[in-house]
Amino acid sequence: MPLQVSDYSWEQTRTAVFISVPLRGVSVRDADVFCTENYLKVNCPPFLFEVFLYAPIDDESSKAKIGNDTIVFTLHKKEAAMWETLSLSSVDKEMMQRIREKSILQAQERAKEAMEAKASARREDQKYTLNVMMKIEEEERKRIEDMKENERIKATKELETWKEHQRKAEEHKIIQREEKLYQQEKQIEEERKKLKHKGLTRNSVSRNLATKGRNSEIIFFEKLKEDSIPAPRSVGNIKINFTPRVFPTALRESQVAAEEEWLHKQAEARRAMNTDIPELCDLKEEEKNPEWLKDKGNKLFATENYLAAINAYNLAIRLNNKIPLLYLNRAACHLKLKNLHKAIEDSSKAYRIMKLPLRLIHPTKLYKMMLRRFGI
Repeated sequence: MPLQVSDYSWEQTRTAVFISVPLRGVSVRDADVFCTENYLKVNCPPFLFEVFLYAPIDDESSKAKIGNDTIVFTLHKKEAAMWETLSLSSVDKEMMQRIREKSILQAQERAKEAMEAKASARREDQKYTLNVMMKIEEEERKRIEDMKENERIKATKELETWKEHQRKAEEHKIIQREEKLYQQEKQIEEERKKLKHKGLTRNSVSRNLATKGRNSEIIFFEKLKEDSIPAPRSVGNIKINFTPRVFPTALRESQVAAEEEWLHKQAEARRAMNTDIPELCDLKEEEKNPEWLKDKGNKLFATENYLAAINAYNLAIRLNNKIPLLYLNRAACHLKLKNLHKAIEDSSKAYRIMKLPLRLIHPTKLYKMMLRRFGI
């Protein structure tokens, strides 16, 4: 049972009440203070102090100071008036219980409102932070766009300046050509005058001068024409790769007619055999050979990629199911993957193709016998 504290003292003014509660060994860590408008409670084991106030107080502005084995309460009244007593008189247990429950409900509602207010403030802070971030991003985006626009304007100005420089250079070249032509015409005119003063006949002088002038003009215009003609295109080579002819017979032993007939039969057989195999659509011509697929499966088996090797053997068997070594190699893959039943089936199929009698033999032993049979 907690010890009720009764040796407390209190004072009052018209606006506040001061209560001093002595508690031996009280500390901030151990004391539990609960205060509402009409109820005040301090729980500090083994002590308990509670009072049902005479009039309502402002619990939000009220204070409690703990120290020197004493708790001092400063309670601010809601209405300025002098109290006759600190606590209500003639309070029975039922009324005390109702006041306690009402105080607890008020405290819970207040805590809920405070939590909602805190959550609302947090949301407002997040919203404000988001708006600030959006504003910063917008300013950064605008700054980048302005920078791009300035760079574009700068590049445009530089391009215009280069074009103007090129135009002026072309004009300068044209002016130089015209001056050169003018100088040549002037020289021709001077020579003509000199020849005229020397007493040559007018016809011979004019013929020679005309001929020389025409030759000079022709040479000059041919030079201008050569300057305006673009350079010839560069010479290049185009390499064309044709599909190689697949035929295993050596050239010294081959016969053209037999080869063509064999190729024709092979193409007809492939077309008849590969019509129902959609996997062959994306394969090259040499990849549709069962022997090539067997070698591919052997390479995958050597790299311990057993599932891919099984796929290669499956496609080779679909192309030609009369090769027993394909079944043996697939049985080896199944043995590596612990698929013993499938290993037995493939080994048995190989025996049937070779027309050998079957006996009850362990799959591993059967596989080793088949390997020795083919000399692998």
